[in-house]
Amino acid sequence: MKKYIAIIRIRFINSLQYRAAAIAGMATQFAWGLMEILAFSAFYRANPAAFPMEFSQTVSYIWMQQALLALFMVWFFEGEIFASITSGGIAYELARPVDLYSRWFCQSMANRLAKAVLRCFPILIVAFIVPEPFRMSLPVNAGQFILFLVSASLSLFVVVSFSMLIYISTFYTLSPMGVRLISAVLADFMAGATIPLPFFPPAFLTVAELMPFAAMQNMPLRIYSGNIAGTDAALGIGLQLFWLLVLVLIGRLLMKNALKRVVVQGG
Repeated sequence: MKKYIAIIRIRFINSLQYRAAAIAGMATQFAWGLMEILAFSAFYRANPAAFPMEFSQTVSYIWMQQALLALFMVWFFEGEIFASITSGGIAYELARPVDLYSRWFCQSMANRLAKAVLRCFPILIVAFIVPEPFRMSLPVNAGQFILFLVSASLSLFVVVSFSMLIYISTFYTLSPMGVRLISAVLADFMAGATIPLPFFPPAFLTVAELMPFAAMQNMPLRIYSGNIAGTDAALGIGLQLFWLLVLVLIGRLLMKNALKRVVVQGG
């Protein structure tokens, strides 16, 4: 366990060095979040009762989504991992006395955490001081906030375990581009990154909420905004835990099979 904690610490510290990128990212995320809120505001002014979430809930959903984007963005991948597979550098990875799945999992998680730490606090500070009705709200009580923290942690693990499947697929496809593009677009939409899942048609929503993508940013953001609470929140967290176990199991099986067949040419 010590070696994996060391990997997380080293990767976390290394990623904290990219402060200029973090400042640029913060500006982009704040502008994007504000534009989204203004667009939703135009629709809500027409008929607020026609929407499945209150406007204040949608505002909190979007601000928290932008603040923790680094944890939830499915389209972010580690180029270093893809390069190690396609260039043959995987030979060095396999020579190290660590489990390769766990190493890549820790590396990806640490980089996401570092990016989130650098960007989230300035965005949250601004989100809490902008004028009403565009101001972010706090959860209704401490219990709801604790559920949000648990759900956000599970969401990070689910996103990383899903990313691991994309990395491992490169062993079979040689080029990561096709799988990477299709999976990122599909997962981003089905996770509620484009619009919150409650805005989906009811029949489609019923199916979407059972899929692994709903265990990503959808659940913690809806818990924080107050759209889901109590028993529904607990069931949602249980579903997140289920999908985490399933994705990790599938990822480990696929990697075990891939490593049995891997061939590194050159020397």
